[in-house]
Amino acid sequence: MSQKLILASTSPFRKQLLEKLHLVFTTAKPDVDETALPEETAIELVERLAIAKAQAIAPQFADALIIGSDQVCVNQGKILGKPGNAANAFEQLKAASGQRITFYTGLALLNTRTATVQSLVEPYTVQFRELSEQMINRYIETEQPFNCAGSFKSEGYGIALFESLEGKDPNSLIGLPLISLIKMLEKENFPVLG
Repeated sequence: MSQKLILASTSPFRKQLLEKLHLVFTTAKPDVDETALPEETAIELVERLAIAKAQAIAPQFADALIIGSDQVCVNQGKILGKPGNAANAFEQLKAASGQRITFYTGLALLNTRTATVQSLVEPYTVQFRELSEQMINRYIETEQPFNCAGSFKSEGYGIALFESLEGKDPNSLIGLPLISLIKMLEKENFPVLG
């Protein structure tokens, strides 16, 4: 019998991405402290948190494949989180204007049957346009990207902020690298294409 598939996230964006694969899955909210450890790099942080999120809900699912994911945005060496409000979003977008910003998305797949974990970190780079204060304010008012790392939604109106995008999988920019996830699932004998 095939294992259950669990997404260790209540993010509507990650849920929508996983639905693209036409798989039956359940979501569960992991309770994980997302604070970076001292001296931890962005890459180390997102990989650790992706694994921690999958492990946090593992006791609830005895025979499952659990997907954990985490993402941070890095601008000029500084890790940016979710802005939480308009003032912080404005500052993040003002600092992003004209810059190349890299998003790091950690992905983990925990097999609770075998207690094994596959994990990776996928980078995705965004070149921002030169943004005026008016453009930034208009974007924030329209989209209110307060729960998004970097203060934008690339799957929505945020695409208007960019000059170019560079990476392996555009889904990773939204928060779940599907191409890599498909390969991980197949290694666990959970084929996406049947």
